[in-house]
Amino acid sequence: MLARFLVSAGLIAAVAMQIPALLGTQATTSESSMPVVKVALPQQPIATPTAGYGSVLLPAGAGGHYEGDFKINGRSVHGLIDTGATYVAINESTARRLGISGNDLDYRYTIQTANGPSKVALAKLDRLEIGTIKVRDVDAVVSKDDALNTTLIGMSFLKKLNSYGAENGSLRLTQ
Repeated sequence: MLARFLVSAGLIAAVAMQIPALLGTQATTSESSMPVVKVALPQQPIATPTAGYGSVLLPAGAGGHYEGDFKINGRSVHGLIDTGATYVAINESTARRLGISGNDLDYRYTIQTANGPSKVALAKLDRLEIGTIKVRDVDAVVSKDDALNTTLIGMSFLKKLNSYGAENGSLRLTQ
């Protein structure tokens, strides 16, 4: 078995040395008298981003906050990025506009906010979008209208992205 392998390897090596002469290519000789044959390697395919993924750049507003126009459950909502918020936070009026019924809201959870403790209800957003970024099944909290006057886009959305970070006065969100 070993003898067959050695004979086959020798034949393959002998044929390989003759290929340039058979093809009419000229081999060059290096200082060690070993023939050098130039071989064109196939090109590697270029990686392309997966369809449906994107990147959005949010410029900082006058107060230095990053905010933009989002779509939640298909409806437009202006929101403020808040990396200190565990969840996306919306008020009761916005929840109703998004199709979340007041009957479904159970304000039994207490959260700590910058203004002190507040009662909230848990909710699940079907989808949250900004530009080409689309995220499904985002956890949210709903506050009473007098406790929250803007929509906060918190970590329950941001952690579903590939990355987010500040650059040149803007916040880049990448899915």
